[in-house]
Amino acid sequence: MLKKSYLLVMFIIVVIGTGLSACHSDKRLSPSFAIGTSTDFHFESNGTTLSGVFDTPSATQAKALVIFIHGYGPTDIRAGNAYNELRSRFNAIGIATATWDKPGQGRSEGVFDINQSVYSSADEVVDASKYLRKINAPGSNKIVLWGISRAGWIAPLAMAKDDKLKFWISISGTTAQDNFSYLLLSNLPYEGGTLDQALLFDQEWRNGCEVFRTGGSFSNYLMATENLRRNEYITNMRGGWPTRLEYKFSQKSCIQGSCPNVDNNHCSYIFIKEFETLLLSLNVHVLAMFGEKDLNVDWRKTLALYQSTIGKNTSESLKLATFADADHNLNISKTGSIKEMQAMSAPVKSDGYYQKQVDWLKQTVLINHP
Repeated sequence: MLKKSYLLVMFIIVVIGTGLSACHSDKRLSPSFAIGTSTDFHFESNGTTLSGVFDTPSATQAKALVIFIHGYGPTDIRAGNAYNELRSRFNAIGIATATWDKPGQGRSEGVFDINQSVYSSADEVVDASKYLRKINAPGSNKIVLWGISRAGWIAPLAMAKDDKLKFWISISGTTAQDNFSYLLLSNLPYEGGTLDQALLFDQEWRNGCEVFRTGGSFSNYLMATENLRRNEYITNMRGGWPTRLEYKFSQKSCIQGSCPNVDNNHCSYIFIKEFETLLLSLNVHVLAMFGEKDLNVDWRKTLALYQSTIGKNTSESLKLATFADADHNLNISKTGSIKEMQAMSAPVKSDGYYQKQVDWLKQTVLINHP
């Protein structure tokens, strides 16, 4: 009898011990938000467990939370100490920060897709926001979205799905269309071409798009894009031009219904249909910042878009800032070209980049909307 009782007790201890061990390793457990520390957090989105880092301010109780949304490309937030300069500055004024790795990157599960849908990325933002509010993370009662470049599509989609998201810092934001043609042509003069060539290629790109969209023949398309297709830089960056069969197949698909997914200008892909309507529908407060030497995204078009949408909504507020010496990443640059950006070993942000964000957060988020 004693032996059976002993075995039963040992069994219970083993079961309890195993359970406790499992709980300690369960990523879904609420993290501990100690003052002045960074801690890991995990949440589910699109059937995948994503891993992030949460920073809790040390000087005072968090009054808000900034969620960082990545731009294009891979991520490793821990190895790269992503956004560390902004995170420390935001923490210093009592604002917590959070960011996570894309699927298949860093400690996030899943498979990395460099062309991940902006709708899928927006789901991540909504799911992270709901999770952090659910566990009462510091500052999560007032969330600010911060995003660069590609996040110009992601943030509005997320805010449209979650009406508790009321604040947005947009860095080098986007129009509805893909920026690829602008990027290629703007960088041409720094890739062995000339400004005159860029202007010629721009017109040929438009002409080719018009031929394609209006049912023109492949022969006419070739004639319309003769110089554009011969440029080695454009071809290497863009990839091969369509064959006759590929052209006819794409054109047929366009006529049958895919044309609304491309614009009438350069046949650029439209990431979000009725993007202007979406922006007009948002009741949010926005700080939008642009580099005037941005050769990745047409910042002038985006600025005008924000003015005609967010700027017209009386329930919203829009603060704009441009930096004459800054590139797409708001780093000081001579040319703003991709070549110069890639060659930077120690990039420096344009003067006022940090302070304008801190001032806007203090005034708009902490004072005007306490």
